[in-house]
Amino acid sequence: MEYTSKSRRLDDWSNLTYSKPMNDKTNDTRLHVLDVGYQLIVNNGFNGVGLSQLLKEADVPKGSFYHYFKSKEQFGEALIQHYFETYISRVETILVHGEGNHYQRIISYFTRWSQIENGTCNAHKCLVVKLSAEVSDLSDPMRQALLKGAEKVTHTIEQCIVGGIDDGSIKLEESQETAQNLYSMWLGASLLSKLSQSSRSLESALNLTQQILKGKN
Repeated sequence: MEYTSKSRRLDDWSNLTYSKPMNDKTNDTRLHVLDVGYQLIVNNGFNGVGLSQLLKEADVPKGSFYHYFKSKEQFGEALIQHYFETYISRVETILVHGEGNHYQRIISYFTRWSQIENGTCNAHKCLVVKLSAEVSDLSDPMRQALLKGAEKVTHTIEQCIVGGIDDGSIKLEESQETAQNLYSMWLGASLLSKLSQSSRSLESALNLTQQILKGKN
């Protein structure tokens, strides 16, 4: 398999010897490897996780890994796609099917984001925050997967803003730009929170979100 110069800069697992792929494994194994990979990578970074660690934690042989993923880069791309499939479903639970008016749903969503990123809730940490800076210059397929997923999240936020404008709970005229600005602000606040080891930037982002949606900014 040929690799681009970007691919060579990743921690390459493809040259390791491995046994013949196990064709009797079901898709459950693939999902299991992705789920374990998420837990490792969201805490340690993409390049901070090696194949041996992943196989040990997932309790699967090398052949099982290479049956589903030809390289670490392909695994990373699949991981991002799988993450967003699950994440979008959770976002829609709050923004599309949640209780309260659309303003309350958006505030609930970003409150949940704040709790996750500052450690109050220790599950479902944002993979975009963890990987964007790390892999965007190393792997174009992974960068594209991150971008497409982020665009889906932004679109879901935008549709909730539109609903809030319609029901009168959100005092804005521009939904698309507002959704993009809010998502960008929260990504930045999450990065600052990690740098400062403080929740102050997340608290400020939540306060500013409330002001923006009420037309006070």
